[in-house]
Amino acid sequence: MPPRAKAQETGTRRPIAITAVVDCVGALAARSMNGHLYLYDTNKAGGSTGFGTEQLRTKVYKGDQLVWNVLALECEAFVAIDEIVIDQAVCEPVRKVYPGTDVAYWTGTVKQDDLQAVSYQIKFKLGTRDEPITSTLQSSLIG
Repeated sequence: MPPRAKAQETGTRRPIAITAVVDCVGALAARSMNGHLYLYDTNKAGGSTGFGTEQLRTKVYKGDQLVWNVLALECEAFVAIDEIVIDQAVCEPVRKVYPGTDVAYWTGTVKQDDLQAVSYQIKFKLGTRDEPITSTLQSSLIG
């Protein structure tokens, strides 16, 4: 039995972490995420593609738990996910905070199986800028 099928059968699936690495200085200077956003997930073995680009395609199944987080390329820069824009019928991202910190992350559960490519965009808060900067190209969840 393939590892994914066995994990589904036993209910031992691990969350899929989606990490955004942001070049904050470049994005602030350009006022755009284009060329300044690098996305990765922990499901490469499961079929995800587009690693290190703004067009990550994360392979998912109904019931998969997704966890989005963000890292600044420059250690002194501030970056946070402000919103994840996706079809709510597919996934409803919720902002959470690690206990005892002000470090936020977002989670969501995939609600449908056999998805075609369902695009989403991420809005980021950068530095002291009031308005978020939205990812230019769209990443997607694929079934």
